[in-house]
Order: sequence, then structure tokens, then C-alpha cells
Amino acid sequence: MMSGIGDSTAIKRFLTELFETAVRAADPDICVPAHLPAPPDGRTIVIGAGKASAKMARALEQNWSGPLSGCVVTRYGHAVPTNHIEIIEASHPVPDAAGLAATRKITELVRDLREDDLVICLISGGGSALLVDPVAPLDLAGLRDINRALLKSGAAIDEMNCVRRHISNVKGGRLAAMCHPARVVTLAISDVPGDSLLDVASGPTVADPTSCADALAIIDRYDIALPDAVRGMLENGETESIKHDDPRIAKCEAVLIATPQMALEAAAQKARDMGVAAHILGDAIEGEASDVGTVLAGIARQIVLRGQPFARPCLLLSGGETTVTVMGNGRGGRNVEFLLGLAVALNGLSGVYAIAGDTDGVDGLEEIAGGLITPDTLDRAIGAGIKAQEYLANNDGHSFFELLGDAVITGPTLTNVNDFRAILIN
Repeated sequence: MMSGIGDSTAIKRFLTELFETAVRAADPDICVPAHLPAPPDGRTIVIGAGKASAKMARALEQNWSGPLSGCVVTRYGHAVPTNHIEIIEASHPVPDAAGLAATRKITELVRDLREDDLVICLISGGGSALLVDPVAPLDLAGLRDINRALLKSGAAIDEMNCVRRHISNVKGGRLAAMCHPARVVTLAISDVPGDSLLDVASGPTVADPTSCADALAIIDRYDIALPDAVRGMLENGETESIKHDDPRIAKCEAVLIATPQMALEAAAQKARDMGVAAHILGDAIEGEASDVGTVLAGIARQIVLRGQPFARPCLLLSGGETTVTVMGNGRGGRNVEFLLGLAVALNGLSGVYAIAGDTDGVDGLEEIAGGLITPDTLDRAIGAGIKAQEYLANNDGHSFFELLGDAVITGPTLTNVNDFRAILIN
């Protein structure tokens, strides 16, 4: 079917529709209602954090029978109207005072609960930066410095979150422990490779098997500066997280209601319905974004030149969370960095098109989801006086795709199941 789909414009539209399908698969309006617990005899308190938490809260309200109240914190620009659950906006990916105030409001809501009360915790990607309460004597400014350093270090998401769990009063199961003796039900939309609940928003309501020593090893591996007092606390194990045998979390349960794999499967099915052979390469692909682009370019080249491992036309789908070790002074963004690395490695190979974007609509620090490449991407860039290799070396994929008119801009999607990548070999 794809051999007759039409020109480059039609193929771009097809790829964009696949991305939109993946995002819709994680829409809280679809995935929240089926997982709601039964109302309790006591009170129902709703708390949460993440880029999808506001829309999750609204979906809960619209499908809940009985009284409820609560508060969730989401990223600036991601709030939606609600009737009973307060929505507070704060900064992501670097925490701010609004996030700190929202977190303290949430912790106040769960104090002095009773056994017959129910806490529903709505967690999604972005919660690590939004749900923030650093251990003393670390202050917000110090926490911000650590977060910035981690984001630039090239550390994997599980490594960053291990550090975050051990310098926080609410992560690593601590928020769940505050809710004791109430029952806690966590509904989570995963944005992390492997769908580890421990790493969705740094696991505020689940037990943490990692240790202060693990966190300190990561700090040292990436040469992250720490205040002496905080380093001493980690060395002495004073900020240890909640473990599985802690009785305060015995009544806590957590459910993954949307995952990257679900989004990839939805996109694959749409492609197949349109007559395109779709292959999911993995939902948890990690590594340097440009390196992943180079590897997938090699697979695409083998398909074009050898008909292996799949016959053309076909679609290669993947998800996960790559990293960008910032060496230049560009605007970053792992999806555009992946695409730029892919384009450079393909070097104009005929018949290969791709889209990559963050399903929350924000790639890195930019209000841009990602971008698109076509076989003539590099030729168009050369014609415009744009050197792809220089933009890649400067970690400035966003500027590159904006200048070519190939940025993908969705606005806040109000969900987040991590990165979506689709490569069409036509």
C-alpha cells in the first residue's frame, strides 16, 4: 500500500497520524475509568504529580460516585478545569517554588488519615521534578543545581531517579508512608523504559530497593557536585528510602494504566490497517540519542539494500528514553537529536522517512514534540546554508528542524508515555 501512498507530503501526514494515534492510546479519558477502585467507607483523597496528572484528575472526577477532594501538581500549561481536585502548576524539568508549595499542600492532605480512608495517587512522567521536597539542609536552589547537572550529565533515567529518591522527603515510597494507615491506590502512566513503577515520578508510593550508597555511586560516576552536608547524609544512610517490608506501605497497591508498549501497539495496528507491515523494535531503547539514530539508520540501510530483516515497504517502531550528553550550547531535545543523527547517518538514502517525538508534546526544554525527516532533508539543509553535522555537534536539533519547517508541534498532550519513533522504508 505504501508504494502508492503518494508524495513526501502524504508520507509526512501518515507518520504524523501514527504519532497522534500513539498519544491517544495513553489519553487519561480512556485509561483512567477502567482502573478506579471502589469508593471507601471513609474519605477519598486524590493526590498526584506529573504532566498527565491534571487530565487524570478530571477523568477520575467524571467517573467517580461519591465525595472526593484533593490536589495534584502538573507542568505549567498542562492544567484542566476540575470541580473538586485542586490543580497546581509548577516547573519541569527543573523544580521551582510552586512545585515545593504544591508538594507541601499534598503532604498536608494525607496527614491524620484513618484506616477506612482511601488515597488515590495519580502519577505520570514529569512527577520527579513537580513533586519536590528536598531533605534538609538541602534547599530548593541546591536541588535545582543537582537536577540541572543530572539532566546534562548523560545519566540514564533510572540513575537520575535513584539520586532523586535519596534526597527527597516524598520520593522512594515516603509519600505512601505518610498516608498510613489509609489504603493507597496508585494509578500510573509510565514514561520510563521497562515500566518500572520505581522510576515513574521517582516512585513516591512504592518501595525502593536501591540505597543511599547506590545514589552516591551515581553522583560520583557523573561528577555531580553535592553540598558536604548532603554527601555526609548519603554516606551515613540518613536519607534511606522506604523498603518493601515497611508496615506503613502494606496497604498500598499500584497499577500501570498506560505504557509505551500500548502506544506502540496502537500505532502498529493503525499502520497495518492501512496495509503497512509494522514491526516494533522495542519499547525501552536507551543510549545516546544520536547513537541510536546511527544504529537504526544501519537497520534501515540493510532493509533498503538487502531486504533484511524485513521486506520493504515496512515501518519500524520504537520507544524508550534516550539521553543527550550536552557538549554544545544548543537547545537539546533527545528526539530531534535522534532524528538529526539518523539523517546524517542515512545521508539521503532513498525511500527512508521518519518521525520522532515526545508523547507529552515537550522534547527537552522546548514546547516542541519533535520533528520529521525525509530523503531530501540534508539536501534541503545544504540549499538553505544549514550544516547538519554542525547542528548535531552543537546539540541543536530543534533549531535545525525549525529552520527546515519540519518541527512537530502539538502543544501539551496531557499525557506522557515517553518517546515515539517511526521509520518508514518505502
